Amino acid sequence: MQALKSDDIAEQTHTRWSALVSSQVFWVVVATLVACVVLSFTTNSFATSQNLFNVTRNFAFVAIVALGMMAVIITGGIDLSVGSIIGVSGIVLSVVMHAGFSIWAGVGMALLTSVLVGLVNGYFIAYLGMQPFVVTLGMLSIGRSLAMVISQNRTIFEFGPDGATLLAIGGGSIFGIANPVWVLIVLALIFGFVFRWTRWGRYVFAIGGNERAAILTGVPVRRIKCSVYAVAGLMCGIAAVLEVGWLGAVTTGLGTGDELRVIAATVIGGANLMGGVGSAFGAVIGAALIEVIRNSLILLGVDSFWQGTFVGAFIIIAVLFNRLSGTRSEE
Repeated sequence: MQALKSDDIAEQTHTRWSALVSSQVFWVVVATLVACVVLSFTTNSFATSQNLFNVTRNFAFVAIVALGMMAVIITGGIDLSVGSIIGVSGIVLSVVMHAGFSIWAGVGMALLTSVLVGLVNGYFIAYLGMQPFVVTLGMLSIGRSLAMVISQNRTIFEFGPDGATLLAIGGGSIFGIANPVWVLIVLALIFGFVFRWTRWGRYVFAIGGNERAAILTGVPVRRIKCSVYAVAGLMCGIAAVLEVGWLGAVTTGLGTGDELRVIAATVIGGANLMGGVGSAFGAVIGAALIEVIRNSLILLGVDSFWQGTFVGAFIIIAVLFNRLSGTRSEE
């Protein structure tokens, strides 16, 4: 009896280890740690407190938006407008505060704007049956145009009487850790809990796994699909507030190109573009690896024009890994 019990424990341990090793997130964690160790020995500046502070702060902006994008991709959707939502939300925040209103009014209007844009995306996709790629691509252009109209295409660097508070929120730190990182930690824990333990999280995965089956089992598919785009918009609004506070100035170019980095973070972090697969931790670790690679290219003196090549290559490799994993599971 004791021998059988030991065999069962050994088999369970082997099964869990095999599942861990076959997980994409596991290898992304390994790659991130290896990159950090190698850079610590090959450069004199990577392991410095200032550089690590910058790396963690910069990846937090991408990771916050990636959490919302993860929910969208799990349902089988995509959101190409996240960069523009960051831009228009940041502009709204700046214009409201520049007019003399309080930081609460500015933040509230910025978040409201981002959620409304997300809801518009969700409505067209969920209720009118339009393709996510087409809707969010159109919104990418609309959002960037609205940012120019609202700001009159000018740079805003004065934020009224509460400007110092805004700069402290985005550019400050607690216990030596940048404020955006603390926000990311809280949001990642919330998303992790919601994905795993709430009805909404189960519905999100059910829709991505098999939308037709989800409809037949009574899942409110349209409402849930609409909500994930609203959540993605909210994450963009939060990131915009933090970025404006860190930069201390806003232009209509805020968030330009962020859609590529955010999608890359989610895909590298284990999300399947076909839907049904993903995790909050994956979004965070994917964003971390991208920022570590970006930072390493700078420290090693590689031309910044190569950054897009590396990010694109990682997306292709991540999708290929998903494809190969799916092929093995079918066999």
